[in-house]
Amino acid sequence: MALEKHIEKVLFSDEVIAHRVNQLGIDITSDFSGDSEETPIFVGVATGACLFLADLVRRIDLPIAIDFIRAESYGSGTVSSGVPRVSFDLKLDITNKHVVLVEDIVDTGNTLSCLIEHMKAKKASSVSVCTLLDKPSRRKVHYKLVGKGKFYSGFECPDEFVVGYGMDFAEQYRNLSYIGVLKPEYYM
Repeated sequence: MALEKHIEKVLFSDEVIAHRVNQLGIDITSDFSGDSEETPIFVGVATGACLFLADLVRRIDLPIAIDFIRAESYGSGTVSSGVPRVSFDLKLDITNKHVVLVEDIVDTGNTLSCLIEHMKAKKASSVSVCTLLDKPSRRKVHYKLVGKGKFYSGFECPDEFVVGYGMDFAEQYRNLSYIGVLKPEYYM
């Protein structure tokens, strides 16, 4: 069965996503251009942000480094457990470095807050966040960026269960080129 039949509606087409990711790359490049001594480290939050990270960093016109971290709070469900944990840590030393956490979606803020604190404990000089989707209506934890960190958001997302462009339900649908709302019968 084709995956498209599982999608209730498309929220953001691949063309709209590409345009916005390009703009985010321009904004981040501009913001970090004055810091020629500091190479920012882009940290992708695995696995959901993998496609977004790949497209984003190709639009950054600066020397950068890339690493990954894994934080788990969903398992195979649709609702965060509220207790995220780092299950795969960084390979690179981020001491006194600018870190840009790249997320697929910021929902309750629990995972993001945990990751920012983790970067702070590893002595990052600043922590910025670049998320493709932001669901401020679901925010429970208000995180605090580190140093001169900034918050970059691709799109504000309605309170619906979305998949595609790296985001999943039970490890399915990541390969969709767009972001769509999953029909409830496929996750309930």
